[in-house]
Amino acid sequence: MSDTLRVRAHAKINLFLRILARESSGFHQIETAFALLELGDELAVRRAGSGVTLEVDGPDLGPAEENLAVRAARLVLDATGNRFGVTIKLTKRIPVRAGLGGGSSDGAATLHAVNALAGNAVPRHELLHFAAQLGADVAFFAGGAALALAWGRGERQYRLPAPAAHPALLAVPPIRVSTPDAYAWWDEQNPTPATRGPVVLDADALSTWGSIGRLGGNDFESVVFGKRPELRSLYERVAETSPVWVRLCGSGSAVAAVYKKETERDDAVQRLGQKHQVVIRTSTRQAPAAPPAFDEARATG
Repeated sequence: MSDTLRVRAHAKINLFLRILARESSGFHQIETAFALLELGDELAVRRAGSGVTLEVDGPDLGPAEENLAVRAARLVLDATGNRFGVTIKLTKRIPVRAGLGGGSSDGAATLHAVNALAGNAVPRHELLHFAAQLGADVAFFAGGAALALAWGRGERQYRLPAPAAHPALLAVPPIRVSTPDAYAWWDEQNPTPATRGPVVLDADALSTWGSIGRLGGNDFESVVFGKRPELRSLYERVAETSPVWVRLCGSGSAVAAVYKKETERDDAVQRLGQKHQVVIRTSTRQAPAAPPAFDEARATG
């Protein structure tokens, strides 16, 4: 029987996000803080004879060749001599193109799972290099931290202890915002890089959700809300439910909010309703992401 690993791929939120200089390559320098949510996709990664196949239980994710989980698997298989292949079954629970990093998380989880099936032949530092190649968000998920500050394109990170887990919700509208579009809107409104003031963070700034709620916002909000006023309306309706923290998720389109108590979160879910958006109950995560768990037999490498 082929070896199988079952892996959880968590969603993320950006606690704050500042867009800095635009590189000549077109990429943007950012400052942000990533944090994990309990909401996650499920992946079953099984050893096969050769190649990489992907089966998705959920929405259409486009061509398999472009999927980050498939690309991640191929990076590890190539690095270990293609001694075997894998089949990936992905159960999709994280909304797509909502700013929650679902595809990136799937890619990071697959890197670790395929490497485990290969007897952890790829050293951790090289695996993290693969993650950064796949994308800045992938680098955060691959690191396993529940919270990290990030700079550059997001690939330079400093891990920090996450605050205590709190109830949270995600309000996901029917419209989607692509990250390239959001950056293009930013460039349109900011043709020359603005001089940004310094940001000084001490350990206490990220120690509680109350202090996190007092941090700066998300630079995407001003441009995305201008182009998609229905998202501004959604943000305002979520903010009216008295969360301790509320932000647009990445470049959108989901809005995330964190509450002191489950009863306050559940009251907010009732107030928002499901008519104009999907509202998902979840919570923030304090523990680091768990390593892949063996489902059937041990990996033999």
